[in-house]
Amino acid sequence: MAQSNYDPEAFSKNLGLVLEKMQRASAQMVSQQGENPPAMTPQPDVAAAFFEVGAKLMSNPKAMWEAQVELAKEYFELWKHTMSKLAGEETEPLIRPADRDRRFKDAVWEENAAFDALKQAYLLTGEWVQKLVHNAENIDPKTRQKVEFYTRQAVDALSPSNFFATNPEVLRATLDSNGENLVKGMDHLLSDLERGKGMLQVSMSNPEAFEVGRNLAITPGKVVYQNPMMQLIQYEPTTEKAHKVPLLIIPPWINKYYILDLKPENSFVKWAVAQGFTVFVISWVNPDAKLKDKNFEDYMLQGPLAAFDAIEKATGEKDVNVIAYCLGGTLMSATLAYMKNKKTSDRVKSVTYFTTLTDFKEAGELGIFIDERQLENLEERMKIQGYYDGREMAAIFNSLRANDLIWSFVINNYLMGKDPFPFDLLFWNADSTRMPAAMHSFYLRNMYLKNKLIKSGGIHMCGVPIDLHAVDTPTFMLSTREDHIAPWKSTFEATKYFKGHIHFVLAGSGHVAGVINPPGKPKYQYWVNENTKSTADEWLKKAKEYPGSWWPHWAEWTKKYSGPLAPAHKPGDGKLRILESAPGSYVKVRS
Repeated sequence: MAQSNYDPEAFSKNLGLVLEKMQRASAQMVSQQGENPPAMTPQPDVAAAFFEVGAKLMSNPKAMWEAQVELAKEYFELWKHTMSKLAGEETEPLIRPADRDRRFKDAVWEENAAFDALKQAYLLTGEWVQKLVHNAENIDPKTRQKVEFYTRQAVDALSPSNFFATNPEVLRATLDSNGENLVKGMDHLLSDLERGKGMLQVSMSNPEAFEVGRNLAITPGKVVYQNPMMQLIQYEPTTEKAHKVPLLIIPPWINKYYILDLKPENSFVKWAVAQGFTVFVISWVNPDAKLKDKNFEDYMLQGPLAAFDAIEKATGEKDVNVIAYCLGGTLMSATLAYMKNKKTSDRVKSVTYFTTLTDFKEAGELGIFIDERQLENLEERMKIQGYYDGREMAAIFNSLRANDLIWSFVINNYLMGKDPFPFDLLFWNADSTRMPAAMHSFYLRNMYLKNKLIKSGGIHMCGVPIDLHAVDTPTFMLSTREDHIAPWKSTFEATKYFKGHIHFVLAGSGHVAGVINPPGKPKYQYWVNENTKSTADEWLKKAKEYPGSWWPHWAEWTKKYSGPLAPAHKPGDGKLRILESAPGSYVKVRS
């Protein structure tokens, strides 16, 4: 792998710079560690879970012996494979990376016998360890899930691709540049530590490449209403006529609304306006300690309910259609139950849920971070801050896909010394938001921990018992097949208790990419089956697959509840004055 342009003097000089910057980075992390404990620090109960699984494994020595013999056989077969490869023979590998695994894409991992052996040994061992944990007998499902998750984190972290000395692409870049890649990598590391105030925030996208209001969230519109919790944006029509019933979009407040208004070519908002909808979007506040006592019902009162009244003043229309995304959908389901109790739910002509959980029984791997002990620790920290730091939530979300959302950037930024690619979706992903302490505690305890939302009267909003089983609003449910945050089979459970017409659509890909799949450049497919009276697996088995974007399918469904076409409403036409231009000021507040 040696290169002709190798310069020992330049390499030595750069190595000295790398060591100096490493010392600075270490000192910065140590000095800030007490103030910003890592979000992924395992809790004491994780150690107890590993101890329990280990004890169960050791209590069955026969199974452990058989497992070790199996691994030894695989190592022996790998040794034979490597010897054959060194002898110049064509041999079939014992194990290959998964199709979506990009860690070993460099040709050297396959062409070079030593790196090929290292890669296969890692894959065989990682698969063996995870299989061992998965097959442990008499383990509580929650404990098993926790141990499997942290085992996978360890396996991912120990990949040879993550280390300088065992990554052929990094070694080649180091020799080609005489170590300049490592110097640049340490500069990136120091910059990320400074930006995170000692807590490492790995840059996923070039932070200078995008700016909200300049090249993201630029669909023309105006802020026509605001309160302490949100700003309401009304978008400029691009058609002479629009459907009579306005459309309100309620995003989650875990993230910022402009995931639905990224660049013009993949902006759902821009596209929906072009389909003849009068579009309004809630832009939630990025709360600080002053809003620590704001609860889930405050988000209802000053979110959708306030928006409905504001939209009526802006357009003269009492009726609305609603799109609610993720946590925004969880809120909207409770809001509809509240409105049903108050006999006002008929003003919502239809509701669309994007990747929304209402039954949290099987809430996916996020449940690993939510148990009584961890919640108590989190609540103690939130008492001091007054809010939950969005960077911690982002770190947890990223850990669910660690190879794609953590380690690939460690390699690119710190080992290869490359600048992050300017990717709008990842820029948004890093633009985290805080959450008020009272709201976040209520949400985690009542939904994730106790699953009370699904129980009739399990929670109360403003003194009203919430019963999702009474909701009969026509419903379009959009879930995504590879969703790690709102598993689609769990979202499907809502079809069993919502009344009225329910149209369930499953899109390809995950929680975000499956939603942001515009017709112009569709990457994924979607499935439709009108019969939701079956299990999720049965539904998918009989569902019809369609290529391309699901957006036009949604538009056709929603237009049935949108009324006739009428002269389009422009911001400022009604009783609400224009406060400022979109995207507004709330969305620009950084954590």
